[in-house]
Amino acid sequence: MQATQAVGADRDAFRWRHEGARMQRAHGVGRLSFVRRGAETVIKDCYQEAGLRIRLPRPGPEMPIEAVIINTAGGLTGGDRFDLEITAGEGTSAVVTGQAAEKIYRSSGGIGSFQTRIGLGEAAALDWLPQEAILFDGAALDRRLDVEMAGDAHLLAVESVVFGRLARGESVTHGFLFDRWRIRRGGRLVYAEGLRFDGPVAERLGARAAGGGAVAAASLVMVSPRAETWLEPARDLLARLEPTGVEAGVSAFDGLLSIRLLSADPFALRRGLVQLLEMLRGPLPRVWSC
Repeated sequence: MQATQAVGADRDAFRWRHEGARMQRAHGVGRLSFVRRGAETVIKDCYQEAGLRIRLPRPGPEMPIEAVIINTAGGLTGGDRFDLEITAGEGTSAVVTGQAAEKIYRSSGGIGSFQTRIGLGEAAALDWLPQEAILFDGAALDRRLDVEMAGDAHLLAVESVVFGRLARGESVTHGFLFDRWRIRRGGRLVYAEGLRFDGPVAERLGARAAGGGAVAAASLVMVSPRAETWLEPARDLLARLEPTGVEAGVSAFDGLLSIRLLSADPFALRRGLVQLLEMLRGPLPRVWSC
């Protein structure tokens, strides 16, 4: 089990109101399940409510079935609530991704949340590939990923965050972020991660023991019986990324591969992340190239 945490002090300097102002908030619910029919993976159930939509583009040749999650609200802000549940049945193979980067706008009160729950049956394979979340100054986000998977299932998951839009000269002076992962394999907790910023985000990201000036970060995890075979190829690729301004590290043990990336250049981090994903799984969904 692996755990990391970045916790801000002096929280009273930047306190979030959980109930927020009395104004309309966006919400969305999505439930998606896959089953195996003969040699193919097909959709069993697809439920979508309010601001969360699910689209099923035609995948390329020899590619697994693909689902694209769309937030029709155009982003999240304080008080918004989105819940997504994905189930991959026995022997299925699928990829779930996001239409574009998710924008997390300034909160006028309250914390926006996006919670994802994933279940994988025996010998199932799922790639969870949302694109980056871009935090605006004053944003407040609680993002959680909970996975329950069979012992021989395969999971490739990534989450990334960008603090401000570099091209517009923006930074996240103050904000709130709680990013939590829990992955259980065969009923046993094998991966736990928690990242929290509360208050002067830019100041704390600038600290050497935290981000060292980075404004973009990503975590990539593979949980699979063959995960450890990717350790040396990943190390070689990460070494080649270092001159581009991407600081990264990788570890592998007990059927788990964990990679972390930091950069002061969000575009360099995205390019590096794309190279890693292409190495680990092959071509990415088309929405990643838009």
